[in-house]
Amino acid sequence: MTAAVVLFTSDLRLHDHPPLRAALDAADEVVPLFVRDSGVRAAGFDAPNRSAFLFDCLASLDAGLRKRGGRLVVRSGPVVREVVAVARQCGASEVHLSAGVSRYAHHREERLREELEHHGVELRVHDAVITSVAPGAVVPSGGGDHFAVFTPYFRRWSDLRLREPLGPPRTVRVPEAVESEPLPARSEVEDLSPDLPRGGEEAGRRLFQRWRRDGLDAYEERHDDLAGDATSRLSPYLHFGALSSGELVHLARERGGAGAEAFVRQLAWRDFHHQVLAARPESAEKDYRTRHDSWRRTKEAEEDTAAWKEGRTGYPIVDAAMRQLRAEGWMHNRARLLVASFLAKTLYVDWRVGARHFLDLLVDGDLVNNQMNWQWVAGTGTDTRPHRVLNPLVQARRFDPEGSYVRRYVPELREVAGRKVHEPWRLPAERRAELDYPEPIVDLDEGLRRFKQARGRE
Repeated sequence: MTAAVVLFTSDLRLHDHPPLRAALDAADEVVPLFVRDSGVRAAGFDAPNRSAFLFDCLASLDAGLRKRGGRLVVRSGPVVREVVAVARQCGASEVHLSAGVSRYAHHREERLREELEHHGVELRVHDAVITSVAPGAVVPSGGGDHFAVFTPYFRRWSDLRLREPLGPPRTVRVPEAVESEPLPARSEVEDLSPDLPRGGEEAGRRLFQRWRRDGLDAYEERHDDLAGDATSRLSPYLHFGALSSGELVHLARERGGAGAEAFVRQLAWRDFHHQVLAARPESAEKDYRTRHDSWRRTKEAEEDTAAWKEGRTGYPIVDAAMRQLRAEGWMHNRARLLVASFLAKTLYVDWRVGARHFLDLLVDGDLVNNQMNWQWVAGTGTDTRPHRVLNPLVQARRFDPEGSYVRRYVPELREVAGRKVHEPWRLPAERRAELDYPEPIVDLDEGLRRFKQARGRE
């Protein structure tokens, strides 16, 4: 009786899972393994919202395996030690793993390969599982190891033929001798955002099918509508791999139309960021393109940052977005752009401060996309217009014209009608006094002058 191990990481699903399919083809019995890696915990990436969503994903994965005669094996501790122990216990000849792009993922792969080879076990790493297209599969024709600009990358990405999505396995036989810890549960986690969504492959597939039917066609024209909330909200499921980005590309293209094309473009952005970080892993913490910024580190900057985190900046559209983040562990993509621009360019606070706060709360807090998007907005990443500033008032008037988004998340302003909600400081003094809402912490023109001066644009 032959055996293999599949180490699940950011690919917590049964549909379109090449490592699982390869293991089932190669062995009579397969151990689907998830390790609660102490290295991830030590790095501070097990934030409460993501932990709870992860536990939902593990429960969903286990339920799907049990329907097929299998089960999920969960262990805790250093990932290499646990994988080797399970492989030796079941006599596995192979361990299958999805490729990652972070420094930690590369280091994990190297250590696993070295230790497994020492015990006569082969490590097989599979590309294009976490992404639609593997990092490095698309490179500039003129040389270089990655694309630094999205548009030419997207043209080449669009020309590639993606592999056909794999169906879920019919049967999974797991060696009885391999024991598992009890599955962790969401109920074990404290300090969750009150409106945190439910995780797992089943929930993700239901959400996508509903959105594909009711929302995809209008995505191109409505995806920036803050009040309409017309985005897919699939990012947490993609982050944990409960959904396959490659399968979503196929299903969207089958639907066709401008909405599907716009959605596929967003999935390509995700792949673009992965190939940037794969080529420049230090960009998770260092500027991809330095502007030699001297970010504010004064007491005043600390107070401004605290107000930004709490949603008390005095700019309603910014505060609504920051409160949505705290309430839901998620934020509308357009809102992410404008609050990041406000912190990095209007307040001139280091983008890493904002990126860390997002990782503390976002259920889809993805090291790749979070850091790369923050750098794009801060002008230290791949944006071809690094000095652009998103004015929160302009953004509010354009993407929340009647103030519905603001009133949804800033209850102090719910009685302020229409567009006046975006500029409460213009209300009569007696009306302002009735509102428990702060004055703006910064003058936008002053912030713009400071940013231009810091970047040498004046």
